Amino acid sequence: MANQCVDTATLTDIFYALADPTRRDIVSLLGRGPETVSVLAAPFDMALPSFMKHLSVLERSGVIRSDKVGRVRTCELVPASLNDAERWLAEERATWEARTDRMVAFVEKLHQENTRAQGKRKRRQ
Repeated sequence: MANQCVDTATLTDIFYALADPTRRDIVSLLGRGPETVSVLAAPFDMALPSFMKHLSVLERSGVIRSDKVGRVRTCELVPASLNDAERWLAEERATWEARTDRMVAFVEKLHQENTRAQGKRKRRQ
């Protein structure tokens, strides 16, 4: 039942990185293209060292990468890093949709059987 094609450690790191709303906002900002740390940090009401911790979590998970040229650090999204998470979610969705389909079929069958049984009881009365 476990998802064998997806590295669990990678998924754990990615989902941990994306669990925080600040980090999700950073990912959204980087979805538009690479940005410097100062541009990324501007909308957030936190000290730069705190913001850098968020970037560090995202970078360790592989969701973003950064490059430093002189005193300027630029970050960019690594879209391919989200493929494992996307694949895992798709497989989970397929599993649950199949279960839901089987449950719907079971309930419909049960309803039909109950309807027939009620019809037989009415005819006997």
